[in-house]
This record gives sequence, structure tokens and C-alpha cells, in this order.
Amino acid sequence: MRTGRDRPPFTAGTSRNGPGPSLQSKSTAWKAKDVSTNTLKASTDRGRAGDKIFSGISLAAGVLILAVLFSVAVFLLVQAAPTFTADPTEITGGNGFTAYILPIVIGTVIAAIIALIIATPIGIAVALFISHYAPRRLARAFGYVIDLLAAIPSVIYGAWGYIVLAPQLAKGYEWLAANLGWIPIFEGPASQTGKTMLTAGIVLAVMVIPIITSLSREIFLQTPNLHEEAALAMGATRWEMVRMAVLPFARPGIISATMLGLGRALGETMAVALVLSPGALVASLVKTGNQTIAAEIALNFPEAFGLRLNELIAAGLVLFVITLIVNMIARFIITRHKEFSGAN
Repeated sequence: MRTGRDRPPFTAGTSRNGPGPSLQSKSTAWKAKDVSTNTLKASTDRGRAGDKIFSGISLAAGVLILAVLFSVAVFLLVQAAPTFTADPTEITGGNGFTAYILPIVIGTVIAAIIALIIATPIGIAVALFISHYAPRRLARAFGYVIDLLAAIPSVIYGAWGYIVLAPQLAKGYEWLAANLGWIPIFEGPASQTGKTMLTAGIVLAVMVIPIITSLSREIFLQTPNLHEEAALAMGATRWEMVRMAVLPFARPGIISATMLGLGRALGETMAVALVLSPGALVASLVKTGNQTIAAEIALNFPEAFGLRLNELIAAGLVLFVITLIVNMIARFIITRHKEFSGAN
């Protein structure tokens, strides 16, 4: 039996049940806890300050964009006002501003529609190939090439269309006029230079394809894997999986990409000015003629003065309104299909 002499001396931080934390270790633990609390509080304060700064910068950027857009609209309205109040006989053509601008607006819309008809299916198909069919290394290479095409200046596309594409298409236009001339859009005589509205639309399509492809590819890659795997698990082929899972999910993104490409086609200037021989509005796409608003402004603005300058600015105002309407329609369509968004 142990006696008091046999018991070990009392030491701080020990007990009969075994060694425990000493007073010094407890003090150190409390100090560490205070330090960690203060550090967390300081980090939280810095995070809140960073959030406030970022929120302020974002708000300022949004307000700046609205202010610039409003300033552009006001400038166009002020500078275009003399055109709307001038005598119709003083406007180019002698029949008023409506008669002057309407054929150009129609030409602009025709060129943009041709570009979208050609570019949209090709862009979506290439995006699907890159995202769901091509091997990873090949898909990465294709993605780099598409992004590079989107960075090429429009004047390069215009020079290519003027030097290479138009002469090659001239032979095809002659065949279309000879064999399908009974269709109004292929009515002859065909242009000998190939600088027609159809050529301009093809060049615009080549310029728009990288935009539609890049945006659609990113949207396709965001499709939830569970959706794709569920379709494949139920026995669907790869195309059926794409049709049932990928395309419905990506519909708003495809619409956005198409509308962005439409905006590029509507406002393109140099490419159209180089590959299109301007003239009166005609139904045939293989004849010389037609014009777009952007090309009209680019070709005539350097030498314009007086009322003619106001006419061109008024044409720019019309293009501004058309672009705004297109964006509003696109936003309405996207809002109607927002239930397909992955964010929801």
C-alpha cells in the first residue's frame, strides 16, 4: 500500500487521472485563439472592403456604358435633325430621306440574312464537333484556330473577298444566271467581277462563323454531365443525346451567339465596301447593285459636308435603331427560354 511519501509531488497541470494541460499551455492556447480570431476579423474586414471596391467599380462601369450609349444617341439625334426637316428635294435622290434610306436598309438586312443563313448551321456544327466529337487534342487545336479567325481584322477578309473570292464566284454567277435566271434572286446578267450582294453575304458569313462557333462551343461544354450521362444510360446514341440534352440546354446561348453575329454583320463596313459594287436596289443577288448602311457611310463620309453629312449621320442613327431593336428581340427570346439555363 502506497503512503503519502510514495506519492509523486504535485505538479501544475497534472492530476490523479493523468497528465493534463498546464496553466502555461492553457495561456498559450488562449493567446493563439485570440490571435486567430483577430486575424479572421481583419481578413473579413479586408474582404468586405474588397467587395465594396469591386461593387463600386462594377457600378461605375455599368453607368459609364449607359452614359456613352446615351451620349451617342443624343449626338446622332442632334446631327441628324436637319435631315428630317430639310426639303425632300435637297436630299440625295430628290425624293426625301425615306426614299434614300429604305433601299440601303433593305440591302443591309439582305446581307445580314445571307450571312446568318450560311454561318449559323456551320458554326453550330463546328462547335458540336469540337465539344462532343473531336478528340481532346484535335478539339484544342480547332479551338485555337477558331479564336484566331475571330481576331483577324475585317479589312483582311475584305481584301481576300475582293482578290480571291469574287473572281472565283463570277463564273458560278454566270451559271446561275443562265440556268436559274427564272428565279428573281438569280436573274441575270451576272456581274463579271463577282462583286455582288451574294459575295458580300458570303464574306460576312466567314467573318461571323468564328463568333457563333466560339460562343456555342463554350455553351455546349457547360451542359451538365448528368444530363448527358442519363441520356446515354437510357440507350440514346451520341446524336440523340446531343439533340435531347445539349441543344435544349444551349438554346439561349445559341440565340445569343446568333444575335451577336447578326450585329457584326449589320455593322460591318470595310469588308462590304471592298467586295460590293454599290448601285440601285435590285432583287438579284448576282447582279451589280445594292448597298448597306455601313458601307454607304464609309465610302461617302470623307468627302461629305453640309446636309450630305447630316444624311450620313441620320443613316447611322437608323443603323443604331436597327441594332437596338435586334438586341431587344434577342433579349425577349432568351427570356422566354430562360428555363433551359443551367443557372436556374
